[in-house]
Amino acid sequence: MTLILLVILAIVVIFCVRDIRVKLITKPLFNYFKTSLPELSQTEREAMEAGTIWWDGALFSGKPNWRKWLSNDKPKLSDEEQAFIDNELNTLLNMLDEEKIARANDLPKEVWQYLKEKGFFAFIIPKSYGGREFSAQANSTIVAKIASRSLSTAVTVMVPNSLGPAELLLHYGTNAQQEHWLPKLASGEVLPCFALTSPEAGSDAGSIQDYAIVCEREFEGEKQVGLAVTWQKRYITLAPVADVLGLAFKVYDPEQLLSNQVERGITCALIPTAHEGVNTGDRHQPLGQAFMNGTTSGEDVFIPLSWVIGEQAGIGKGWRMLVSCLSAGRGISLPALSAGTAHLSTRTSSAYANVRRQFGVPIAAFEGVQSALARIYGYTYLIEAVRQTTALAIDLKQSPSVVTAIAKYHLTEHARVALNDAMDIHGGKAIQMGEMNYLAYNYMGMPISITVEGANILTRSLMIFGQGATRCHPFILKEMSIVQQDDQLIALKEFDEVLCKHLQHTSVNGVKALLNGLTLARFERSPVSGDVAPYYRRLTWLSQALSVYSDIAMLKLGGSLKRREMLSAKLGDVLSYLYMASCVLKKYEDDGHQQGDLPLVKFALDHCLYEASKAVYAFCDNFTMAPLAFLLKRLAFPFGNWLKAPSDTLAVQVCNHVTENNTTRERISHLCSVVKHSAVDTVEHAYMLEKAHGPLMAKYRKWCKQNTASLVGKSLNEKLNIATREKVIDDKASETIFCIETLVAKACAVDAKAQKDEKES
Repeated sequence: MTLILLVILAIVVIFCVRDIRVKLITKPLFNYFKTSLPELSQTEREAMEAGTIWWDGALFSGKPNWRKWLSNDKPKLSDEEQAFIDNELNTLLNMLDEEKIARANDLPKEVWQYLKEKGFFAFIIPKSYGGREFSAQANSTIVAKIASRSLSTAVTVMVPNSLGPAELLLHYGTNAQQEHWLPKLASGEVLPCFALTSPEAGSDAGSIQDYAIVCEREFEGEKQVGLAVTWQKRYITLAPVADVLGLAFKVYDPEQLLSNQVERGITCALIPTAHEGVNTGDRHQPLGQAFMNGTTSGEDVFIPLSWVIGEQAGIGKGWRMLVSCLSAGRGISLPALSAGTAHLSTRTSSAYANVRRQFGVPIAAFEGVQSALARIYGYTYLIEAVRQTTALAIDLKQSPSVVTAIAKYHLTEHARVALNDAMDIHGGKAIQMGEMNYLAYNYMGMPISITVEGANILTRSLMIFGQGATRCHPFILKEMSIVQQDDQLIALKEFDEVLCKHLQHTSVNGVKALLNGLTLARFERSPVSGDVAPYYRRLTWLSQALSVYSDIAMLKLGGSLKRREMLSAKLGDVLSYLYMASCVLKKYEDDGHQQGDLPLVKFALDHCLYEASKAVYAFCDNFTMAPLAFLLKRLAFPFGNWLKAPSDTLAVQVCNHVTENNTTRERISHLCSVVKHSAVDTVEHAYMLEKAHGPLMAKYRKWCKQNTASLVGKSLNEKLNIATREKVIDDKASETIFCIETLVAKACAVDAKAQKDEKES
């Protein structure tokens, strides 16, 4: 006992007596941080400072304020936005036929014209310039609905409304540039594209080789200082049809005509594609898609400084422009495509699985199919929750770069799983191209969402935790800045103050994580009571665990952590699943605790918690050797991992609720456009009719089964005539059954093409 008291006294003295603390703890850690933490380059610093910290910061701190989280506004659309969706958007959806678009390898001329006239390229442009000035919520909703009908059209619409000339002009353009370009972009008179990706630089935009030399040449009859630009870009959406080219390149001033700096940094400019020297190159052909995508290049193309976004003051500020604007676009466009695809998968799979029969019963009755259906439904609810909440963040004038990276990566990945499950359920119908196949083009286009705006592999391994750990941590960024100061005495004093807070923060979270692990988080606070209360407690506990494990990783690995991408990705997964689970809980609250949605909510939350806990275990296993890994896990999981994946019983409940409660089904598939006489409309109509006349169809099919031998070879009309004569059904019922059976047959039909037609085409 005396020994324990002496140890405690020694610890208290070391930490409470400043001179002793500085000598034994602060100075060694200061020197360690100085050598192990990387010095932030200017581009890294700008990337860190771009955007804002939002709920990701609260989750990273181990102290999420759930009441504050739930007090955020509900996602909503204005009356004007809803009217646009009900009218202009619905008109557009009825104009689209993805099969015909794919054959023509382009949108119809009338669709292009309609998109321009009705302001589909002007969602983010203020009304003062002739734009729609829609919210991020509306932008996201519209793109999602279009994506469920035509992915090619959705991509065409989303690009001018995300990272592009309009976005950059709004934030960084001069008044003259805004007055000149924005009205033309809003009216559709000018179609934009933005060229960033080079053959040598994809996700690493900072290493682009495209360059400009500051020089003096004659332009429009007078000699002036400008830029001679050379570039070669690829994968540029809308490049083949664009009227103005947004271009990113590096500027060099060897003659120091503008300043005494030779290397001026990344710069963005707007160049009319009709300008001499601009070359619109060959067109790419993205997988199964008809949206315009291609190359652009130019060599020694002279442009005046007035074409630089921000004019001369904008030179060298392109990197900040890009990282600031890209995070907002990433949080709208790719989540919207994912949501449209997931809603399409839910709407069609729920209908098809209930009208397609095998062994005398709907395939939706088979547990193997229910396993896939439950994943589709649960993931769709999850995707929609994250889509709405991330768009809300942007509407709240937040620009959370970590949150938008999470949304981009995880929503595209979850949509890919949901779509794969939908393909499996549809079987042969899903792999034969044609008008009746409503999944094929989204399936082929899914890798595009995975790849663009930051490849998913790098988004997960570098951006989410690599940027999130430094950006969201309450102390790390401050400590990195302090140790880089020139005055060591001042730096050591400031470092000591921050370090004390940091150690206290880590210790408190460590104790809380252990106690919550011992009590299964039962005594943690929850802002609500009832069915979902335990999930709030568990998320708080995992947030504490994330904070502690992150500090341990950064302390041991220092700057090398960002190169240990497999490890950082696992910690990033923990943060990601905590954020997504938070979005699910918020959606459930915002929707008014819909009981029909509760199984979906539980499925999504169980999935998130289980995946987060798996990621913690995987981190520990790969962070250190086995005996120490075992102890490290026990810090937050003293009894082992007791969090489980969604159970089979819950999966069955999810499927039953969606089948039995049409309101629930509508809520998780409302973004899927059901255009009259389309393939989606056919399967939807067949499902709703069969469901409405369930007892009648059951009676008729039972009679057919009992009379199998005598009905062999009989057509549907003949069977119905016999059933009517035998008074099994009446004439009205016969007509209803004929309509349903005919529609079901059409819904289950697989596209086939005559060989003659094939040769002619």
